[in-house]
Parts: sequence; structure tokens; C-alpha cells
Amino acid sequence: MKKFLFSVLFMCAAVSMTAERADYRIIPLPKSVQTDSTQVFTLCSGMGIAYDAADPEVSRNVQFLRQWVEELTGVKLALTPDDKKAAVQFTLGLATDRKVKKSKKRQPAPQLTAQQEEAYTIDVTKDGIQLRARKPIGFFRAAQTLRKSLPLAVKGQTLASVDFPYTQIQDEPRFGYRGVMLDCARHFFAVDVIKQYIDVMALHGCNQLHWHLTEDQGWRFEVKALPELAKQGQWREQTVLGHNTGVYDGQRYGGYYTQEQCRELVNYAAERYINIIPEIDLPGHMMGALHVFPNLGCTGGPYPVWPHWGVSREVLCPGNPETMTFLKTVVGELCDVFPSKFIHIGGDECPKERWKNCQKCQEKAKELGLQDDGKHSIENQLQTWVNHQMEAFLSERGRDMIGWDEVLEGGLTENGIVMSWRGVNGGIEAAKQHHRVIMTPTTFCYIDYYQLKDHYRQPDAIGGYLPVSKVYSFEPLLPDQLSEEEQQYILGPQVNLWTEYVAFPQHVFFMLLPRLDAISEVQWCRSDQKDFEDFKVRLPHMKQIYDRMGVTYCRDIE
Repeated sequence: MKKFLFSVLFMCAAVSMTAERADYRIIPLPKSVQTDSTQVFTLCSGMGIAYDAADPEVSRNVQFLRQWVEELTGVKLALTPDDKKAAVQFTLGLATDRKVKKSKKRQPAPQLTAQQEEAYTIDVTKDGIQLRARKPIGFFRAAQTLRKSLPLAVKGQTLASVDFPYTQIQDEPRFGYRGVMLDCARHFFAVDVIKQYIDVMALHGCNQLHWHLTEDQGWRFEVKALPELAKQGQWREQTVLGHNTGVYDGQRYGGYYTQEQCRELVNYAAERYINIIPEIDLPGHMMGALHVFPNLGCTGGPYPVWPHWGVSREVLCPGNPETMTFLKTVVGELCDVFPSKFIHIGGDECPKERWKNCQKCQEKAKELGLQDDGKHSIENQLQTWVNHQMEAFLSERGRDMIGWDEVLEGGLTENGIVMSWRGVNGGIEAAKQHHRVIMTPTTFCYIDYYQLKDHYRQPDAIGGYLPVSKVYSFEPLLPDQLSEEEQQYILGPQVNLWTEYVAFPQHVFFMLLPRLDAISEVQWCRSDQKDFEDFKVRLPHMKQIYDRMGVTYCRDIE
């Protein structure tokens, strides 16, 4: 063994003059990086990684790092769990925490924030590369940092070695919630595509995948108690071409996810420290369900699954007692499949003209004692009643309800979380009332918009213009409008990819990247760290990684 290690060290020394160099100026930028570029540690094939092999979570993160190093550089590292002199060391516990413990006498440990649980350090010295973390999740973040710092070998070739400049990196994210939404209801994407989406999210330190599963244009979630819901509600007979041109493709379109596939994705995401938040949009955007169960609508139908885009006036009838039974059945199975603490019920874009003229709805409003108070109409309060019912149902299962900012219109439910999309005002109002908020305004976070001014240089989009620079400029805490106390209710920002005009995987990633790079620095970095000109210098290396991952992206930025 000693002879082998000696030969490895001798080989590294022989090739260090031609070694490629790591660069820690990555995206998102770590919290603190102190580098001595005059000294390097040289890593080459055959060197070992030491870790606690008895901990499966730590072992998984070690395997991730080993895989990424080999994929990008060709350097193959050995697994040497018990080797205290291995080149790469995974060690639980931060040095700063040990110092605090020594200086205090038997005081209870302070409760960690979600961000602090993700904290890690990387130290590169003459002895090697030391990764420390409070929790295994920190090892994953540290491994991603090393991955993005690696030089890339020409595909099919191998680097002789990699020089890591001496450094001390201390890092943890700014926000505990770092979200990305994918709409799989307007267009359906295969499980493997969603896994690739998750991989790209993980590369950027994102931790919440908001998965939009139901729409007027199709139902994508299997409900075992209602087997016909997905089997029939998935299909639209054709799809409009362009921007509601009135011309259709004549092709039947569908697809849904079985519960087994959903669980597979939940596990895949969890291994990469991403939580999947499912969304069943209610009581509007329900044509997929009304097509199968027309009795749940105010008029009784028939209700075709919509072949075009927009907002249908046909919504669930809250005056029908069968509606709440249906919703609890659907959301109950959703909770059985998705362990997420957060469950999204939509609540947006629910036209209420049917409710005004529906005898059942008006009788229900009378039963509940609802009256127009000048601020909230009877129908808005009726939707709030639906929200309350769903929130109580979710609370019984230990879950928290998220709704789009329309949930404010009838009076916000006590424990509901607001996803502020129609600008930031809904989020400001909710934060001032001490309700939790996820900031995702269209002006900064809707990546279904065009990202280049010249529409002819990019695929079709819903409209609007959201360049990388605009995403990068977003400040979710709104210090000019919220006090420090109120800012505590901002969980974090999220970008949303709606897919009316995004039908293929290549288009998905083109719309996502590199705007995800921009939002990742908003999510991860302090506002005083952000510098768009410096960001543009760091971006080309990320594009090289995308090429290696085989994902498309927009090559120009504005």
C-alpha cells in the first residue's frame, strides 16, 4: 500500500507542471473564498477519498463527487474510507462549531436554521482537500462546489491531474427556500426529462421543485380511488397552433404520471436534497377533471379538455357537497405520495361568474352566512371557504398549504403561504400580516417569457421579455418596503416555467438556462456579493458543464 501511494505521489509530481487548474469562482458564488493561488495541491488518479462508510448518506455524496470528478476530468479517485491520509477527506462537524462548544459550559445547542444545516467548508492545503459539513446535505453542496470548480477535459480524453490552489471556503445559502417550477400539465414531459431537470436544479443549489400537475388542458396525476380521472382527463383531442390562432394540429395529446413514477421522482430528488412540492390547481383550472366528472361543475357540462390556452370560466362548484369529497380524495392521495411539508392548491385565476348564477353556490354562501362586505365579494369569500377546508384537511396531515396570491382576495387563511406572482404587492401584504411568502413575480421570475429582444433568435414563447440581467437584479426582501422583522417572512424566491409554448425537452432547458444561473445567485448569495459583470465572466464555465451534461441552453445573454 505504501509503495502504491508513493508511486501515485511521484506520478502527480511528474505531471503537475501540465496540470489543469481548478477555479473556485463558480455559480452561485460561495459566501467566502480565500485563495492562495501561489500554492496548489495536485489531485490525480489513484488518490483516495476518506469518509464514514457506515453512513449511507455520506457514502452517497462521496460517490457523487467521485462520479463528477471522473466525468469532467477523467481523474479516477479510489474509495479509502479508513485512510486518514487520503487526498480528499469528508468530515462531519464544522471547526467553528467545535470552538463554540469548547467555550460554553453545557448549554443546549441552538436550533439550526435550514440554511445553517446546509453549511460547509472546504480547505485545500498541502495535505489535500478537506470537506467539512454540519449535516450530510452540506457534503452535497461542497461536492457541487468542487464539481463546478473543475477544469474540463476534452470529451473522450483524460486530464493527467488537477491543481487545486490552496483555499478556505465557507458557505451556506442566503434563503432556505430556493424554488423552480415546472408545468407538466400544458405539456407532458417524461420521467427522465424531469430527472435531468432535477439534476440541473441541484447543480445550482436549488432545493424546491414546484411541480404543476393539473390544468384545463390535461390532468397528469394518477388517483387510484378515481382511476378514470387520469386515464380520461389526460387527453385533449388536439392542440392549438401558435398563440390561439384558431388553427389546430389535429393530434390527440396526453400523458400522466403513475403514483409509482411520482414516488420514483420523489426519491431521486431527495437523494439530491430537493423537495418536490406538488400542485393540484383548484377550484379553477379544472377542465381536465370536469371532463371526467361533469357533475362537479355548476352547469353539468359537457366539459371538453381544453385544446387551447387561457383561463376557462368553467370551475368546480363549491355548492356541491361532492366537490369537497372529490378534492379531499385527490389531495389525500397526493399527500400519500409526496412527503413534502408544502402542498400547493393553486387558487389562482378562478372566474366566479358561474358561482353568481349557480343556485347551489348561492345556497352554500347563505348557509355559511357570507355577505359582501365591500372589500370581499360573496364569491371571493366562497373561495376562501374552499381554501380553509383544504388548509384544515392538509393541517390534519401535518402539511402547510401554499396558494397563489389570489388567496388574499377573500381574506388570507391563518397558516397559508402566499406565492406572490402578480408583482410583489401580494407578498408585501402577506409579510406585513406575518404570513410566509415565496416571491415569484412575473417581472423577475417568469421564464416562459422571451429572454432575447429579437424573437427570431429564439423559439416561441408566451410573450414578454425577461433577460438574464433582469432576473439577476431581483431583490426578494424588498428592504425599501419591508422592515427587518417583516423580511423574516420571505422564505425565498422561485422562477416559474409555464409550458403553453414549450412542448419539447430541448425547449425546456433553453428557457431555463442560463436564467437559472441568475436566480441561483439571487437565492444563494448576499445582495452585496452580486455583480452582473463578474457573473458574466463566470458563466462560460457553467455552459461547458451544460454541454457535458447534454442539456440545451440559450447561448446569448442580455
